[in-house]
Amino acid sequence: MKTGSTTVHSARSTAFFLWTLLLAVLPCHPNSTPPPPSTSPSESAYHHARASWDASPTNLTLAVHCARAAFNWADTQVSKPERARIAQIGIEIAQDALVQDPGSAGAHYYLALNLGQLARTRSITALKLVSRMESSLLTARSLDETFDHAGPDRTLGLLYQDAPGWPTSVGSRSKARKHLERALHLDPLYPGNRLAWVEALAAWRDHPTALKELALLDAEWPKAQEAFSGSIWESDWIEWKQRRNAVASRLGLPSSPRSLP
Repeated sequence: MKTGSTTVHSARSTAFFLWTLLLAVLPCHPNSTPPPPSTSPSESAYHHARASWDASPTNLTLAVHCARAAFNWADTQVSKPERARIAQIGIEIAQDALVQDPGSAGAHYYLALNLGQLARTRSITALKLVSRMESSLLTARSLDETFDHAGPDRTLGLLYQDAPGWPTSVGSRSKARKHLERALHLDPLYPGNRLAWVEALAAWRDHPTALKELALLDAEWPKAQEAFSGSIWESDWIEWKQRRNAVASRLGLPSSPRSLP
C-alpha cells in the first residue's frame, strides 16, 4: 500500500489510457499456489494478493488489492493474449468485490482500469469496453472522488481526452478539461495529476498555460518527492520524470533529460 488501504500503483493508471485502446481468458479463481521463481515482481505481487484474499474471502479490502495487483500485472504484458487473460482475472475479481459491496469505490475503479487493459487488446470492440469504463469511473467518483489521489477524475480526464469523439466514442475536450482540473484541485501535490494536465494542455497547443503549469510542477517536485518517498514509489518517479522531460521537449524546452532532485 502507499497512502491508504486501497491505493493503486498510480503512474501506470494515469498513463496507459493514451489511445492504444483502438489499435483464452482464465477464470477468476486460479489456484493460489506460490508462483515459480522465474515470475516477475508484478506477477509475484498478484499471487501474494490472491493468497491473502483466498485466506479471507469476505475481506473487501483484500479483494480490491487483488484487483489492483491484476491490473499492475496486466500492464507489464507485451503479448495481447496474455494481457487480456490477466485483465479478465482483474475484471472478475472486481466484479466479485462488487457483489460483496456495490458501494466500493475501489472495486468500481479497478473494474474500470482492468477493462481498460482488456480494451488495449481489442480493436473496434474496444469501444464497447470504453463505455463500461466510463460508467465505472463515474460511479467510483461519486463514491469517493479522492480515491487514488483523485484517480477517478484523473482517469476520466485521460479517457475523454484520448478517446474519439461523438458519435464514435466518448471523447470530449470539455469533459477532459473538467476532470483533469478537478483532479488537480483535489490533490495538487500528486505529480500524476499535474503531469496529466500539462500533457493535455500541450496536446491542445495551449503552450503558454502548459509552460506555467510545468514550472509549478518543477517547483513542487522536491516537496512531492518527500511526500511520495520510499522504494514503492521508485518506478513512479522514473515514469514521472520521463513524462516530464517528454512534455518539456514538446513545449520547446531542452530535449535532453533534465536533472531533477
